[in-house]
Amino acid sequence: MTEFKRLGKSDLLVHPIGVGANAVGGHNLYGNLDEAAGKQLIHTALDSGINFIDTAFIYGPGHSERLIGEVISERGKREDVIIATKGAHKIVGQDIVMDNSPEYLTESVHGSLERLQTDYIDLFYIHFPDEATPKDEAIGALKRLKDEGKIRAIGVSNFSLEQLKQANLHGDVDVFQGEYNLLNRSAEQQLFPYLMEQHISFIPYFPLASGLLTGKYTRDADKKDLRRVLRFIKEEEYSSTLEKIELLRPIAEAKGVEISHIVLAWYLTREAIPAIIPGAKNSNQVLSNLKTIDVQLTADEISKIDQFFPA
Repeated sequence: MTEFKRLGKSDLLVHPIGVGANAVGGHNLYGNLDEAAGKQLIHTALDSGINFIDTAFIYGPGHSERLIGEVISERGKREDVIIATKGAHKIVGQDIVMDNSPEYLTESVHGSLERLQTDYIDLFYIHFPDEATPKDEAIGALKRLKDEGKIRAIGVSNFSLEQLKQANLHGDVDVFQGEYNLLNRSAEQQLFPYLMEQHISFIPYFPLASGLLTGKYTRDADKKDLRRVLRFIKEEEYSSTLEKIELLRPIAEAKGVEISHIVLAWYLTREAIPAIIPGAKNSNQVLSNLKTIDVQLTADEISKIDQFFPA
């Protein structure tokens, strides 16, 4: 039986494999999304024992939350789901600006509650920092909402270490979400020591580097695919990166899984990371991601992967 993991200092217990739901209703992020497939993948996740769903206002905007809210309403078992959502993006005319003011965060939480058709949000993140708001004041607003029962845990995403420290001035931050993968392990030096000291959980995004770490890219990838992954590496490093990824294939083949499962399983060996939220566009991808939980890496394999992709 899968052991659920605690998020930070909260009382939230989650399956180690969650679902990143930016492709559920995130029409501003992806083209040609199938909304029925999006809702079904949430059903599939919950039917399969996954209880951790990660979304955000800006996915849609708002539409991902609405679709997830419909699924939760249809199922009628709100207590079985840990919903994480995020706010900070403020639409002003044709522009989107970041707003961490207590007033806007309070408005954001109430908007998410309505779209998700729920009385409480399990984990609410400040999605991105703004330049003006003192972060302890921003977190203070979320703490008041937590005291009112509107949210159960507080998170921040994309904050610098200094912003995180200010946000956590009174010890109210439970979870930090940031970029982390085998190609970018900078969080280990920059954030992990403080997070571990403060009992704050780290949830990584871009765990598979937009698919590059699945082992499915080739040297002659088309320009569209190449553009998608060049945010993670320099173009001249593309071939050498593919070679490093191929070093994972024997480990995957020996265990009868895909390279992506090995990569995701390695993240769960990091003490700061209780759970991961790989994205999915359909139910088959959810079920594939779930295979990660059965991968048991040996100490030697963990060490080899660490050497293949040094921090």
